[in-house]
Amino acid sequence: MNTHSRTVSRHGDDRQVLIVVHQAHSTPGKIGELLGHRGFTLDRRCPSVGDTLPVDLSPYAAVIVFGGPQSANDDSDSAIRSELAWLEKSAIISGVPLLGICLGAQQIARVLGANVGPHPEGRVEIGYWLVSPTVEAGYFLERPTVFYQWHSETFEIPVGARHLAHNGAFAGQAFIYGDRVYGIEFHPEITREMVERWCSSEKGRIKLSLEGAQSHAQQLAGYDQHHAASDQWLSTFLDRHLLLDGCSSELVD
Repeated sequence: MNTHSRTVSRHGDDRQVLIVVHQAHSTPGKIGELLGHRGFTLDRRCPSVGDTLPVDLSPYAAVIVFGGPQSANDDSDSAIRSELAWLEKSAIISGVPLLGICLGAQQIARVLGANVGPHPEGRVEIGYWLVSPTVEAGYFLERPTVFYQWHSETFEIPVGARHLAHNGAFAGQAFIYGDRVYGIEFHPEITREMVERWCSSEKGRIKLSLEGAQSHAQQLAGYDQHHAASDQWLSTFLDRHLLLDGCSSELVD
């Protein structure tokens, strides 16, 4: 099964962003919306349902690897194995800006030699939680911000990477490797509809009983309270960090 899809924009197909997702029904949420507003088309690939990943990334302005229910340590999963190999041999060394979100960040961290695994006390981080900048964060995160989270595993900071964000429960919230490879544990792409879907799914409902998970109602209230600050961070991050080579000033919100 092949699910390649494009979001067509008024600027044509010369401004592409490659997005890698991990389930057939996964969507890029607000990241997709903001990229569309900036005139980019999306080349969507889902290796878990048989899509291949391009070796030549030069046609792309950026690459974004999203989260998913798998583990970066799922060596028995052929799709995860293929993504790890592709990250190592193509994406990380391509020079094209790369962002990994949650599972995507954990995959990048693992390829760079860092450990990925569960919290030592078995905690998860599900719902809205404060994330604070480190001393190395610079303009990446200028103030503590509450972001949406949905993870039971996390990454250590790879050797040679700069640690950009942390919190008390999970120290590894963000890093940059070189000047174009970012990993973040939180989910700035989340929409209210995605919160509803993740909390209501068969597997999601089970996770809401774990230590460190907020209730469905708490998460919806958190979205209403915190999405504006998260959205502003995402918009600034895309323009200031990820899309510098492909986003002309006339397209910046």
